[in-house]
Amino acid sequence: MLKPPEPAPGALGEAPEGTSPFKGKTGVIRVWNAFFNSLAGLKDAWRHESAFRQEVVLGAILIPVACVVPVDAAERALLIAAVLLVLIVELLNTSVEAAIDRISFDHHSLSRRAKDLGSAAVFVALALCVVVWALILAPLALR
Repeated sequence: MLKPPEPAPGALGEAPEGTSPFKGKTGVIRVWNAFFNSLAGLKDAWRHESAFRQEVVLGAILIPVACVVPVDAAERALLIAAVLLVLIVELLNTSVEAAIDRISFDHHSLSRRAKDLGSAAVFVALALCVVVWALILAPLALR
């Protein structure tokens, strides 16, 4: 007796071996789900990360300032991008910290290194923000 062919991996709603079961969505559904996942991530960062809240408040002040200072469009874009980069790096740092904590709360040199490197990335992004703002706004202040 002939048997029906075996379904392809993932054909019955199952993820192919070694892949995430959440990767099957495509097109508008994927974008829709990604949008709401992103909002959930922002909400979670706001709720649990005081540094993120502080940086959002800083951004809420600096981005409108960037929109009204008398600079050209490229400089305005740099001012805004430097602020947004701080938020992006903070979100990535928070995700690294969450992943490390998910693995274990035990003190380990590699866990500490990962968290310290994430913190250093935020520091570098903040320093970049200060430098960009200073370089663009200093000539205006010296007029």
